[in-house]
Amino acid sequence: MVPSIPLNAEPVRATGEASVGTLVKEVTTHVSTLVRAEVELAKQEVTAEVKKGVQGSIFFVLAAVVALFSLFYFFFAVAEAFNLIWPSQQWAGYAVTFGIMLVVAGIAGFLGYLKVRKIKAPERTIETARESVEALRRGRSDAPPSTS
Repeated sequence: MVPSIPLNAEPVRATGEASVGTLVKEVTTHVSTLVRAEVELAKQEVTAEVKKGVQGSIFFVLAAVVALFSLFYFFFAVAEAFNLIWPSQQWAGYAVTFGIMLVVAGIAGFLGYLKVRKIKAPERTIETARESVEALRRGRSDAPPSTS
């Protein structure tokens, strides 16, 4: 849940009571509060998605480590296969170990893929930013034309 940034209550005043300087100060305060709220929301959403990415990358690292260690057994199996001139069948055990390690690496890689695939864009932040831009554009178009 995103902690809220409290906005100040709007004081009720008669039309034409506030000076231009006061109005500019209030607008600046509200825009600053809005920007801080947007940044806080973006930070929380991105942090959650980064955590998912880190969890998924752990499985990719595990898959890479297991695949690298399995190469060790593969080369032993190849070496033992070349030693077939002797009646020993030890190479088969090395080959089976290599196969098991590849299966483990495949499972870890698949689990990492599933975790990373769940990463999403910060949709709430994008939506509220669009709403803020639209509100600012509407506010600008509602303003009376300046007389210079």
